[in-house]
Amino acid sequence: MAAPKGKYAWTATVGEKGQIVIPKQAREVFDIKPGDTLILLGDIDRGIAIPPKASFSEIFNTVFDPKEGDKE
Repeated sequence: MAAPKGKYAWTATVGEKGQIVIPKQAREVFDIKPGDTLILLGDIDRGIAIPPKASFSEIFNTVFDPKEGDKE
C-alpha cells in the first residue's frame, strides 16, 4: 500500500536520557539541520506533534495573540 503524496511515517527510539533521533529521511524531507530548534506540541488524547519550522510564527500568534475582549 502506497502512502498518500506528502504523507510520511517513521519510527524513533527514545534513549535513556529521553532523547529521540529524528530519522535521516525525515530530516532531509523537512530540512532539519544540526542546531535547529524544534517545537513540540502535545495533546493528551492525540499525542505529540513536531510542526514544520516555517509554521512557528503562525503557531506563536495563534497561542499568544490576545483576542478581542481579552484582558492584556
